[in-house]
Amino acid sequence: MKRNLWIMLATIVVIISFGVLIDLPKSPLGGQKIKAILGLDLVGGTELIYQADLSQSSDKIKDLNNLSSVFRSRIDELGVAEPTIQTSGTNKIIVELPGIKNIDQAVNKIGSTYELVFMEEGTAEDGVQLKDYYDPSFTYPKYWKQTDLNGRQLKSAEYTFQSSDQNSVQSEPVVTIKFDNSGKEKFAELTKRNVQKQIAVVLDNKVVTAPTVQTELTNGEAIITGSKDIKDAQQLAKRLNEGMLPVPAKLIAQQNVGATLGEDSLKKSAVAGIVGLFLVGIFMISYYKTSGLIAMLALIIYSILSLALYKVIPVTMSLAGIAGFVLSIGMAIDANILIFERMKEEMTLGKTLNLAIIDGFKRAWSSVKDSNLSSIITCLILYYTAGSGPVRGFALTLGVGIIISLFTAITVTRTLLLLIAGSRAKGLIHV
Repeated sequence: MKRNLWIMLATIVVIISFGVLIDLPKSPLGGQKIKAILGLDLVGGTELIYQADLSQSSDKIKDLNNLSSVFRSRIDELGVAEPTIQTSGTNKIIVELPGIKNIDQAVNKIGSTYELVFMEEGTAEDGVQLKDYYDPSFTYPKYWKQTDLNGRQLKSAEYTFQSSDQNSVQSEPVVTIKFDNSGKEKFAELTKRNVQKQIAVVLDNKVVTAPTVQTELTNGEAIITGSKDIKDAQQLAKRLNEGMLPVPAKLIAQQNVGATLGEDSLKKSAVAGIVGLFLVGIFMISYYKTSGLIAMLALIIYSILSLALYKVIPVTMSLAGIAGFVLSIGMAIDANILIFERMKEEMTLGKTLNLAIIDGFKRAWSSVKDSNLSSIITCLILYYTAGSGPVRGFALTLGVGIIISLFTAITVTRTLLLLIAGSRAKGLIHV
């Protein structure tokens, strides 16, 4: 048993070492790839509020979500770390861009009107050149001209599988598209005059795909082949659905958040966390003596691992996220208190220290498990139902903290107590 404890201790030391390396400002493990991401309220940036015109929409929720997806796609091209995009009310979208410098570039990139259109091969006289392609390795015609078929006539786009030929048992991922009645006629005319030619599907002035027409299609349905894998087909279907029923949006508000306020808030939050940790440490050590000191060591390990995991996931640290982390510190020590009280009860029954530790952890586990499980469920509900980015950040940091606290309380504290109980220093343990 003692050999297993030393193996467990070595494992804990290795995990802590990785945590410390990740927590360093310039992580030796990942360089610039592993770094803390601060939210808008801490690092500063821009908040943009858009109002969508849904007067012509038949499904306002779907169209608003499609518009949010397009905004996110555009923001990803700007290289903004962990932007927050959320709907507000029935027709507004709030976009938060942490650390963005060029505000005009962001507004121009996000705010332009988008629409899905179908284009056919053109010439230098009647066509235009499109420079942006989702798949630049594919061969495209040089000039394109716009047709009267667009996303308004597209009913659906879904990815599925079909056999590559009648005699084959293998299947390949494809995307099936369907048009409404008006789109059916336009699509039939378009495919009729473009047999063995390419038709480009263009979203946001970027060619999404350009399949070659094999034959005239008169039923308003088509199958787009050529996807590399199912993920590629899913992405194509997603982009096509984003372009259905395009919704115009206008920028109605813009707010700059200064970094000075963020730095001040970050310092105050750090001070609050350190003071809280210090006060908890005084209580634990004064009341539980050596056991309390071990619990505080486990709590320090918990903080190291939590911060490391926040960087690896990564978690955008806003003030709400920091609040979740500070709250999880108190919940982490909670498990140790339950365990120590159980150990005290076992020792009053006349059990040896080693047996009291084992039975104390065993009896406390059901209470620790149930209380933490209920908190994790609450965090999941908050994360998946809250529309606000800060609320999701709070739920995520609190949930991650609770999971790590189970490891430090049950594994770290137990291992250290059992090692001390099996040594000459067992007289130091008091509960």
